[in-house]
Amino acid sequence: MKVIYIASPYTHGDTADNVRRQIQAAHEIMDMGHAPIAPLLSHFLAIHQYRPEHEWRQADLAVLQKCDAVVWLPGFSAGATEEVKVATEHGIPVCMGMAVLRDWLNKDYMKNIQQRSE
Repeated sequence: MKVIYIASPYTHGDTADNVRRQIQAAHEIMDMGHAPIAPLLSHFLAIHQYRPEHEWRQADLAVLQKCDAVVWLPGFSAGATEEVKVATEHGIPVCMGMAVLRDWLNKDYMKNIQQRSE
């Protein structure tokens, strides 16, 4: 099971729709048999208690560095751009959209099966 970090817009555009898109992606990742990390769920934590944006980013980047891959959903986002930069610096694969993530996961799965049969 791979841990997949979801990078996507939050404040640009409709915030509620951005959160919904990330939740939808998280369910798709779970349907593929993997564990999603959906940092926009912090939207609901922030409703309960305010924290400065930099605290959320620090926490998100710490979690991201433990992930197997990042999927970058479409749309402009300074935060997602930073997340992708950090992933790249740490050698974490970045998939541009869900279709690319599916392809990457399938290739990784096939590679593991090949290695087991050798």
